[in-house]
Amino acid sequence: MGQFAVIGLGNFGYYLGSYLYEKGHEVIALDINKSQVQKSKDVVSQAVVADATDREALESLGISQVDAVVVCIGTRMQASILATLHLKELGVKRILAKATSEEHGRILKKVGASEIIFPEKDLAIGVGTRLDNPNILDYLPFIEGYSIAELAPPKEFVGKSLKDLDLINRFSIQVLAIKEIVPKRFTQIPTGAFLVKDSDALIVLGPDEVLKKLQAGDFRI
Repeated sequence: MGQFAVIGLGNFGYYLGSYLYEKGHEVIALDINKSQVQKSKDVVSQAVVADATDREALESLGISQVDAVVVCIGTRMQASILATLHLKELGVKRILAKATSEEHGRILKKVGASEIIFPEKDLAIGVGTRLDNPNILDYLPFIEGYSIAELAPPKEFVGKSLKDLDLINRFSIQVLAIKEIVPKRFTQIPTGAFLVKDSDALIVLGPDEVLKKLQAGDFRI
């Protein structure tokens, strides 16, 4: 499982941290507000009262060692910018930062954010897309215990056809699409005759525990 840090424990940070922790990840959460930290202490691995604009505080928490940091203090523009700058200088591999405007987002990108999050905009576009073009994929995130994932095929898959693998009947895994590198193409709902290559990427729907085995490379046919 991964190691993540969440900076800012308002509603967005609180729910993000608790979700990642519930999924089995290690989560360090910090905020300058003691009551917010107290509220979050039971839903993350470690909740700390700390000022993210203090580089030494971030360094002392070992933030540079985590897989990704999410800066959720978008409403405090100056603080989010400074925190992002410190994280970049500390060598954090992946920084996701919440922004309140396009201008704020551009500044965060310039000081080191890998990805910019616009919570209200992203939510609105998601809702609008479901209204404009409803389909079953819109509802999949609400199916408990199932996920869609992009996977490199395990060696046991390579050279076999989807019909021979029979993933849907044997393991409840449905191959939705395949991204091929050689030749470069994208195949939606591939037929059973499709032969899996080691360079392919499989887009699959299936039970979370089965997908985790595939991702970990310990799945056996």
